[in-house]
Amino acid sequence: MNTKDRLSETLIKVINVASEPLETKEIEGKVPAETRQKIFNRLKNLRGEGTIKGKMVGAGKGTWIWWRKDAFA
Repeated sequence: MNTKDRLSETLIKVINVASEPLETKEIEGKVPAETRQKIFNRLKNLRGEGTIKGKMVGAGKGTWIWWRKDAFA
């Protein structure tokens, strides 16, 4: 699946310019034209491809944080 569409490129830019890991809600605020579910699914796809890194923190539904793939290298 090729996820290199406009939304994916925007999400990658948002994450790459951040100086710290971002929660999904913070990313949503920077991409207001898209739905939360679409953003979250795209972030999970990018994570699966190895383009970005992400991790769920917290219990239940939890909160996801996202960061550059080379942020801690």
